[in-house]
Amino acid sequence: MNYFVTGATGFIGKRLVKKLLQRKGAKVYFLLRKESAGKLAALREYWGVGAARAVAVHGDLTRKKLGVSAEDSKKLKGEITHFYHLAAVYDLQADEESQIAVNIGGTRSAVEFARAIEAGHFHHVSSIAAAGLYEGVFREDMFEEAENCEHPYFRSKHESEKIVRQECTRPWTVFRPALVVGHSVTGEMDKIDGPYYFFKLIQRIRKLLPPWMPMVGLEGGRINIVPVDFVVDALDCISHHERAGGRCFHLVDPVGYRVGDVLDIFSKAAHAPRMNLFINAALLGFIPKAVRKGLMALGPVRRMRQAIMTDLGLPEDILAFVNYPTRFDCRETLAALKGSEIACPNLHDYAWRLWDYWERHLDPDLFIDRSLRGTVGGKVVLITGGSSGIGLATAHKFAEAGATTLICGRDQDKLDAACRQAEARGYRFIAYSADIADMADSDRFIKALIADHGGVDFLINNAGRSIRRAVEASYDRFHDYERTMQLNYFGCLRVTMGLLPGMTARGRGHIVNISSIGVLTNAPRFSAYVASKAALDAWTRCASSEFADVGISFTTINMPLVRTPMIAPTQLYNNVPTLAPEEAADLVAQACIFKPVRIATRLGIAGEVLHALMPCIARIAMNTSFRMFPDSSAAKGEAGEKGERARLSPEAQAMQQMMRGIHF
Repeated sequence: MNYFVTGATGFIGKRLVKKLLQRKGAKVYFLLRKESAGKLAALREYWGVGAARAVAVHGDLTRKKLGVSAEDSKKLKGEITHFYHLAAVYDLQADEESQIAVNIGGTRSAVEFARAIEAGHFHHVSSIAAAGLYEGVFREDMFEEAENCEHPYFRSKHESEKIVRQECTRPWTVFRPALVVGHSVTGEMDKIDGPYYFFKLIQRIRKLLPPWMPMVGLEGGRINIVPVDFVVDALDCISHHERAGGRCFHLVDPVGYRVGDVLDIFSKAAHAPRMNLFINAALLGFIPKAVRKGLMALGPVRRMRQAIMTDLGLPEDILAFVNYPTRFDCRETLAALKGSEIACPNLHDYAWRLWDYWERHLDPDLFIDRSLRGTVGGKVVLITGGSSGIGLATAHKFAEAGATTLICGRDQDKLDAACRQAEARGYRFIAYSADIADMADSDRFIKALIADHGGVDFLINNAGRSIRRAVEASYDRFHDYERTMQLNYFGCLRVTMGLLPGMTARGRGHIVNISSIGVLTNAPRFSAYVASKAALDAWTRCASSEFADVGISFTTINMPLVRTPMIAPTQLYNNVPTLAPEEAADLVAQACIFKPVRIATRLGIAGEVLHALMPCIARIAMNTSFRMFPDSSAAKGEAGEKGERARLSPEAQAMQQMMRGIHF
């Protein structure tokens, strides 16, 4: 038996051809553009046959009679028993012109070609979209009853069916598959479509919330989903056993689900929070249309909506179908498949396979270079305070990743030592001696940097000063507040504002500010340090709002305690669990790769939430820790005592171990 197939390279078509070739003596002719000749070897390997059984016929769907040559048409005349027309645009995001050209014009061309070669039976694979937005149950014998077909995709599928019904002179059959998803056994899918558009949203929710957290979802309208293997098996079975022409079959799930149910099923498959309460999306209709249109006319509202849709990978039209009103009757299909053991599997049984395949193969994040080298390779990175501690560890990481790494610091000897380390490891730093707490020296440094490199792509504001001293011990040390503010706030701002004009001109740049977990927990004894970092955090929040539309982004890292020379004077930290500088450098790298607004530990966030929700409890807890830990010898102006840790109570020692990274 000989077959002709259009769309044989598509997701459904490729699998249908494989199914047809499993029939004894079957030979499949398939339409292929000359530009796609490179796909032939892979297609035949997938089908497991050679050129004798899978014959490519060169042509073009948008040309008259498929653009097939007269010679090939003559060879095929009277030889084709079944003609399957699957080629179409199945994409809500496609432009109207291409949908009309392919779905309507292509169908007319296929019908003309089937008539020219005297094909035995013409099988048109349409879509349930041909019903438009019909209110109620759409039967298989309904066509003219379709409603609200204004959307280009709906209109093109409806009109293509009309061409088959009115212009096809060969016996014909129309198949209307529902939303086709991956294989119910392997999960295999070739693109993001239909319910897959919401997978990124489910994934984001899973990352933010524990799976036991109850969620509220929209009930929404009806959505019908079928796996590709069911569609192919049903097509093959019905087309070979139903001889009568002029019929239509709905290849749909007889069960059908509401949008909210589908999202809940996939949330379960993803181990994300389940939707325990559903709100009928139709209730949103109480908002007058004029009000909704007025809101969307506001620039900020449009931008926010666009940003959210883009971030989640949702097409503009998808929300219009949340209340999809149509259900599909499939009694003719069920009757035709009776006794064949072919049935649509239950979505509950294979949803996990679809999710697993998407997360392993289709998740857009998989195709983004998330390596540090891919982010900063060949870019100019400035790290202030780069001669020791976090800054030095970060400089090594970035230089190793191929960045042009600039470091600055006050101590020339330390800068030289850092450069020698880099050279010993096979890369180099470019060091600048500068005191960024000195505004004049900071300006000189920025001018030199711009003259040498034209600016920077990444700025890591790491230079800082920490002072651990209680307020009552600081009455006569107001200069502690002045010098921490001068470096941690004004120095960082001077450098940042000196480099921002260049970033703005280039339309890109990322700034990472090393803040402190103390800003979130309001750590006692660190009033000078925390206040300076809190000021920087506040400035950053304001600035990020101003520069959001010019390609410049900011990340604040509320860094926990790190074992660096900065904490060396406080000897009770000698046995406190801390981060290594290399671990802190990993957080900086993460900030540059993913560009989040903030990076903080769970402990820091918990402290912030506690202060926000139960400030009295938080204050008591912090006061308890304040009284539990003494001032250091350095804070008292005394020589260090090695026995400082021995004087800590068992409770204090336990708290040190539990609260890793907290400043005490």
